[in-house]
Amino acid sequence: MTEKPKLRLFDLTMIVVGLVIGMGIFRTSSDAANAAATPSLFFIGWIAGGAIALCGALTYAEIGSRFPVTGGYYKVFAECYHPSIAFSINCIILISNAASMSGVALVGSEYISQVLFKTDPGATTRALIAMIPIAVFYGVNLLGLRLSATAQNILMVIKIGMLVLLISSIFFIDGNANAASTATKSLATTDYIKSFGLILIAVSFTYGGYQQTINFGEEVHNPRKTIPRGIFIGILIIITLYLAVSYAYYNAIGFEALKTSRGIASIVVEKLFGPTGRTAASILLFVAVLAYVNVLLLSNPRVMYAMSKDGILPAAFSKVNEKKDVLTLGLTTFALAGILVLFFMDEFNKILSFTIFLDSIGMATSAATIFILRKRTKHLDGTGIYKMKLYPLLPLIFIAAYIFVGISIAFDTPRLALVATGVFAAFLLLYFLVRSLKTKTDAATTN
Repeated sequence: MTEKPKLRLFDLTMIVVGLVIGMGIFRTSSDAANAAATPSLFFIGWIAGGAIALCGALTYAEIGSRFPVTGGYYKVFAECYHPSIAFSINCIILISNAASMSGVALVGSEYISQVLFKTDPGATTRALIAMIPIAVFYGVNLLGLRLSATAQNILMVIKIGMLVLLISSIFFIDGNANAASTATKSLATTDYIKSFGLILIAVSFTYGGYQQTINFGEEVHNPRKTIPRGIFIGILIIITLYLAVSYAYYNAIGFEALKTSRGIASIVVEKLFGPTGRTAASILLFVAVLAYVNVLLLSNPRVMYAMSKDGILPAAFSKVNEKKDVLTLGLTTFALAGILVLFFMDEFNKILSFTIFLDSIGMATSAATIFILRKRTKHLDGTGIYKMKLYPLLPLIFIAAYIFVGISIAFDTPRLALVATGVFAAFLLLYFLVRSLKTKTDAATTN
């Protein structure tokens, strides 16, 4: 029997880069700039976010080595925590994914609105436009049509092309947009800390995806050396790209204007190629958003299916429409969750804070499983699995960072933090209600 090919250093590095770089960088630099007290803090935030991502990626890689869960990130919660906690956290991760889809759809709406309207159409109109790709691709997937491979290729080509174009603008656009904002501000230390925490909200959204390194354990050649090197090089490439793109925005738009600008990538392209270039960039980025929405609508119902098969979600989520080969309930639930997020939170910054607060719960608790797994799987030490250096410092830094981000959101937007906490509490309550009803039903059947 031929051995399955193993991932080598270059393969792993490229996978890490592909997992992390998404659509966020075409919007979140504006949010990070708006939160930044100074330009220096703006750029420091991107470096810090990369360092946090590195700590997280290495932590998840060891979790995956100790508890191989290829394709089943959610399983680690059930292994390490009480079933009620596992159920609740897995559910809020799915809600966070739906909110992330809504946020990206809203980014696409902001870009295409520049083409459709001469003036800002307002938050409600942008939210309605953002619902369209979710509704359209819900219908497409409900009919059993498959666009996943093509959509993913389109998304990757547009992302890479736009990143190259934005970075190249540094060499062609005179950076005089910041001439009027060179004065330094005198702020208290607490103001800098608050500003830094708010920057990390936007930055954390943009660096998301590294947690999928949990799936690498059994698929990497010489994991003890390849995993840390691949992750380190991959994250270093991403930090460099994000810093370069953020500097391109800073250089072309100006720090103060960047704080309030929408469609920031198309603004830079306009300075290179004029209004026609801006229109083309806006349309291309909207197409990339369509591809992203389609991919999420394809993948998340499958996660629900796997969770249902493992007894974490009700059995109804594992029922397949055999005629269309569609997970109807999972697809409908996920699409509806995305639309509801847009209905109640029609601004990107609101969705951003809601999503990252949920993530702060999920990330901190999932990373903490490394402490449990290290004790339970001591017998694996010395068997060739990946084991991170600087333990327990790296996971502690990662967990502390997400706690800090969660606290920053709670102070800045307490209502959104309360709503997110309420969602978690509701799932916790739902678990015990369902369990109680099941116990009563089983007892009645026995009698």
